[in-house]
Amino acid sequence: MKLHELRDNPGATKKRKRVGRGPGSGMGKTGGRGIKGQKSRSGVAINGYEGGQMPLYQRLPKRGFNKPNRKSFAVVNLGLIQKFIDAKKLDASAAITEDALVASGLVRRKLDGIRVLAKGDFSAKIDLQVTGASKSAVESVEKAGGSVTVAAPAAAE
Repeated sequence: MKLHELRDNPGATKKRKRVGRGPGSGMGKTGGRGIKGQKSRSGVAINGYEGGQMPLYQRLPKRGFNKPNRKSFAVVNLGLIQKFIDAKKLDASAAITEDALVASGLVRRKLDGIRVLAKGDFSAKIDLQVTGASKSAVESVEKAGGSVTVAAPAAAE
C-alpha cells in the first residue's frame, strides 16, 4: 500500500448539500424549504412543537418546589479540619470560630453559616463554634475530648 492509494471506506464521507445554487442542482430557488410559511423563513425555531398535539413538556406533571428564602450553609467535613490542624493552618489550642475557618482558607464564604459534618478521621481536641453540626460530628469531636458550640446564625435578614 502506498500513500496515494489511501482511501476512506465507501460511504464514510458524504458531500455537503449545497442549497440555492440554481435550478439544475435540484435544490435551487427555495432550497428545499417549500413555498412560504414560517418554516421557509430564516431565524425560526419551532422546537417542542408537535403539530398541535399536546407537547411532552406540558403532558408531564409539575413536581417540586424551591423555597425562595431557604438558608444555604457552607459545609465542612471534620476530616478537612483535622488536615488543616495538622498542616498548622488552624490553631487547635484556640477556639475555632467560623471566622477562623474562613481566614484559614478552609471555607470560602460563610453564606448563612457553617455546618460541620462527620466525614473523615478526627483526633484533635478542639473547641468548635459553628452555626450547625450533625449529631455524628458532635460525637466525634467530643470523643476526641473537644467541644462543639452550635450558635444561632447571625441575623442576615
